[in-house]
Amino acid sequence: MEPQVAELKQKIEDTLCPFGFEVYPFQVAWYNALLPSAFHLPLPGPTLAFVVLSTPSMFDRAFKPFLQTCHLRPLRDPVDQCVAYHMGRVRENLPDLHVQIIADYEVHPNRRPKILVQTAAHVAGAAYYYQRQDVEADPWGTQHISGVCMHPRFGGWFAIRGVMLLPGMEVPDLLPTTPPDCVPTRADRITLLEGFNFHWRDWTYRDVVTPKECYSEEQKTYFSTPPAQRWALLGLALPSEELSPTSSELPLPTPIPKSQNPSKVQDWFNPRLSPTAPPAL
Repeated sequence: MEPQVAELKQKIEDTLCPFGFEVYPFQVAWYNALLPSAFHLPLPGPTLAFVVLSTPSMFDRAFKPFLQTCHLRPLRDPVDQCVAYHMGRVRENLPDLHVQIIADYEVHPNRRPKILVQTAAHVAGAAYYYQRQDVEADPWGTQHISGVCMHPRFGGWFAIRGVMLLPGMEVPDLLPTTPPDCVPTRADRITLLEGFNFHWRDWTYRDVVTPKECYSEEQKTYFSTPPAQRWALLGLALPSEELSPTSSELPLPTPIPKSQNPSKVQDWFNPRLSPTAPPAL
């Protein structure tokens, strides 16, 4: 890795990794090369970018403390707000650079996604994006089959939260990294894609790659709770306003909180269980 990229990556990791995130660099050209022109990022090919993932530990290290420190704003889903807060800290810590952040749920006025995060994760070498085309003589006929990324260490127990673009910083000598093919057999790829497309609620597709760490029972409870009931779980009033888009990891409505009283947050989010400082990596 180029020294300039390695140094910048370390600075970003110093900000994000203690809170349960991972970052991986890539060139815009690698991303654009895999997509139709309508989805291209409008930047020179050698422009440096980073994809940001959240790992299972993000829930305890970032999200629960975030709820206790009153960073909630009347904008969107609490997890999205938490991620936006931490990615915004990267921009603050790199004042000499132009850092453009695109979250995974952002769309253009015509509803086209601003970033296809699974493609970004694949070209950055962070997680392998398994698609129907990766299954020889697939068995699905005319059925629509969506692809899914798998992480070599976390399996499906992670999320791709967005990208950070650095317009003006070009790294033509940066070498691509191939994502680990952690689901190499046809049978396992079929199991993975069928689990993701037809049985995603039972979580089992996430274990096609044996994870070294997975979501806690608290996380499963939170993400399994219907969107309208999550606000009661957090002790927040359910809003009546129109809902806005959320991330591709959690294709759910995103209400706007009317109440932000941290004293109402349920016990399993209280400071005794959620340290204000993250544990060391």
